[in-house]
Amino acid sequence: MNTRAAVAFTGPSGSGKTTLVEKVSKSMIKNSRVAIIKNDPKDKAIFDVAGKDSDKFTKTGAEVVITSPTRTTYFSQKEKTLDDIVAMINDFDILLVEGLKTLPLPRIAVFRNKIDLDYLSCSEAIAIDDSIDIEKYDIPNSIDILDLNNTLQIIEWIKNNSKEL
Repeated sequence: MNTRAAVAFTGPSGSGKTTLVEKVSKSMIKNSRVAIIKNDPKDKAIFDVAGKDSDKFTKTGAEVVITSPTRTTYFSQKEKTLDDIVAMINDFDILLVEGLKTLPLPRIAVFRNKIDLDYLSCSEAIAIDDSIDIEKYDIPNSIDILDLNNTLQIIEWIKNNSKEL
């Protein structure tokens, strides 16, 4: 794998993207420094408990950093580019991005039950399980087909196809 590299995961809601990113991260973090970016296109994420200081500070609209002996959390009120986020995180070997279809990164589309062909134009691989009959789909030869339940196979694909940053 490259010194600092990134790969993205995409797919419909409920397809298993988060679970896959979690499994890949847990495995890769044994030998690499892993960072994860999760896109929240609908602004649904809740970052703190109502009434707590960090929630009160975030609601002011300010850029907020919460530090403790074991973690630092940055709450930004502005959209950040991939380059902005990479510069902030900085300390990683592999960056796993969930969502953000427009980023120019190698991408694994995750599917269960059916394949949404709209994702193929922005993906280099698909990860599927046995709920999908691959014979029912016309998948371009340029797209790798991965086993959604084979984390080691997916990590190998990431090592061979991630984009150097």
